[in-house]
Amino acid sequence: MKLGACSWLFAEKSIDETLDLFGGMGIEGAEIFCGGKLENVAHIDVDAVLNSPSGAADYLAKFERRGMRISSLNCSGNAVHPDSAVASLAKESFERAVLLAERLGVETIAAFSGTPGGSPGDSTPNWVTCPWPDENLGILEYQWDEVLTPYWQKAVSFAKDHGVNRIGLEMHPGFCVYNVDTLFKLRSRVGPEIGVNFDPSHLMWNGVDPAAALNALDDAVFSMHAKDVYVNSDFIRVNGVNDAKHYEHHRTRAWTFRTVGYGHGEETWKRIISALVAIGYDGMVNIEHEDLFMSREEGLSKAAAFLKPLLIRDKPEGMWWA
Repeated sequence: MKLGACSWLFAEKSIDETLDLFGGMGIEGAEIFCGGKLENVAHIDVDAVLNSPSGAADYLAKFERRGMRISSLNCSGNAVHPDSAVASLAKESFERAVLLAERLGVETIAAFSGTPGGSPGDSTPNWVTCPWPDENLGILEYQWDEVLTPYWQKAVSFAKDHGVNRIGLEMHPGFCVYNVDTLFKLRSRVGPEIGVNFDPSHLMWNGVDPAAALNALDDAVFSMHAKDVYVNSDFIRVNGVNDAKHYEHHRTRAWTFRTVGYGHGEETWKRIISALVAIGYDGMVNIEHEDLFMSREEGLSKAAAFLKPLLIRDKPEGMWWA
């Protein structure tokens, strides 16, 4: 298990500056954002890597000479958005990410499942949170049967044709895949190439135990984000966990994203790391910093210092004592 970070934290810096900054904090690799909703391609010239004979080798050399590696490529967007322009951009980003992964030898692509509209005539996504009113069940049937499943079947087929067999979907509220149950629902329809880019922060404010979720997901965990969240239990006791107020209203929200260690302590994160070992995950743990109270550099450095002693790096030796 190694410590990584998400490249988009420092989109205004060059890839060399970003990797040098990461290396100075003891970070050993990066998840590279290469498109999708964020349109964050600051750290990779996609066309150069895909079209130049030496493009892939030149790009990989930036990591190799620093003793670092690329953990995954992130193209998070909404490829099933009812606005065809938005959907087309996300679809193109996904396909280019697949081609990049093929050229760079990267095994895992991180993405979102996406959310369609509630009917063919909608212009905005519609996220259903409960089965009533009765039309909600019809919305879910339309979304899953007519839009989401067909898209991901085609997307996975394209990925497999290019040697990419690990598509980690971040389980994010607002998208059709937002918890363990919905992840397995899509996986059962599409195939084992669908897995999870596990971000515990989105689960914790929903009341999910991330270690229990990891144990349930087992070999469907393809990549890992390290992000924390402060849960305002006083607010939740009155209003519940769903809260659509903007993040800037942190004093009156149910939950607020925090730097790792500032939402939950060592005990929680030790359980998360131990659960990763228990399911056989030996990939990178990528810090994703979204914290109102700290600069990106300070938040990343604090998260790295917090996680480094908690990571379990050696493979287990088995029960040598028994």
